[in-house]
Amino acid sequence: MAPTETTTVAVSGGGPAGITLGLLLARAGVDVTVCEKHADFLRDFRGDTVHPSTLEILDELGLGAEMARLPQRRIDRLRVGTAEEPFVDVDLGDLPSPHPYLAMVPQWDFLGMLAEHARRYPTFRLRTETESTGLLRDNGAVRGLRCTGPEGRHHIRAVLTVAADGRDSPLRSAAGLVPTELGAPMDVLWLRLSRSADDPEGLAGGIGRGAMAAAIDRGDYWQIAYLIPKGGYAHMRARPVEHLHDGLREALPFLGDRVAEVGGWDEVAFLNVGLDRLSRWYRPGLLCLGDAAHTMTPVGGVGINLAVQDAVAAANLLAAPLRRAQEDPDRFTRTLNPELLARVQRRRQWPTVGTQALQRAVQRQVISRALSGAPDLPAFSPPVRALAGTRAWSRFIGRVLMLGLRPEHVETPQYGTAAEPPR
Repeated sequence: MAPTETTTVAVSGGGPAGITLGLLLARAGVDVTVCEKHADFLRDFRGDTVHPSTLEILDELGLGAEMARLPQRRIDRLRVGTAEEPFVDVDLGDLPSPHPYLAMVPQWDFLGMLAEHARRYPTFRLRTETESTGLLRDNGAVRGLRCTGPEGRHHIRAVLTVAADGRDSPLRSAAGLVPTELGAPMDVLWLRLSRSADDPEGLAGGIGRGAMAAAIDRGDYWQIAYLIPKGGYAHMRARPVEHLHDGLREALPFLGDRVAEVGGWDEVAFLNVGLDRLSRWYRPGLLCLGDAAHTMTPVGGVGINLAVQDAVAAANLLAAPLRRAQEDPDRFTRTLNPELLARVQRRRQWPTVGTQALQRAVQRQVISRALSGAPDLPAFSPPVRALAGTRAWSRFIGRVLMLGLRPEHVETPQYGTAAEPPR
């Protein structure tokens, strides 16, 4: 029989939703164990966009100064479109936020900072190299996780289990929760190009005839997201890599002299873009958050920030009842009231649906047209052309993407003081 440990909350997934939730609950005095299947957070080609809404949450946690010390590029202006016709051109300095900018921070540094701070609380445990392989069940409710780690198989018994294990969530599937596919017209190719001293800083986006791309400033190189029509990867790989070079020159002319640095398709990573959401985020004893509840496309770089917002909302609503449950000697035979989990979904449903609606509109009105390559088709549809680039439109897009439709703020109390980091 596999050895069993107990906790109050077992979280599967050490991404933005899982680590943030673990930190907030531990800070509120709740026992929490986060299981992350990798040994560390060092994965390339992850989203790095940290929005003002997330930066404000870090301030509320007393982590603003630590965040500012991380290596980053700050973007105070967003411009995406063709050379002649911008789709959006927004000065982020106009945002009503103490952080009127977009911070481009390597996700491994961001998660590492959160995990380091969470470890200072005695009720937080992060199990790395520990993969969640299934759910513990009893009397129709989820009671914890089945895991495999460095010491073999083991069980984690919990009052609440949280699936924060990403867009292909195994726990979501094990619980019989199936997301509704909303569709995306594109997939993404990730690659690197060198960066010159006279290049623009931060984030650059461009639309060409039949091509669309974004360039993310990594300091000494550009991380490129090159959009291709959905399902077209195999066809594209069958062509010479020079075909990719041509598309990059079309979308990002300022990098035209460097596209030959991509010498073959083995230097290109593929992302199968999806857009979906669950109609129900929970089962008795189980709650899905972040990509496990709603997969976002790369449009607007909102994925990290919505995951963090989910975690803050969940902690605000659940910390107190979880602390009460923690004192109950019969807690592992009782089920946390599912209505509490339903409140989390209701709180985050509108921001999720609204943000995905905006992503779908951009995909339909801009991306699909840009990728069609039709010579007589304008980059934007007539309704979008009437709005694109105007101050009102750009400010609206900026506020929705940078601040969110329902910004969350930390309401959980802090029980005790975090230990000082080792020196």
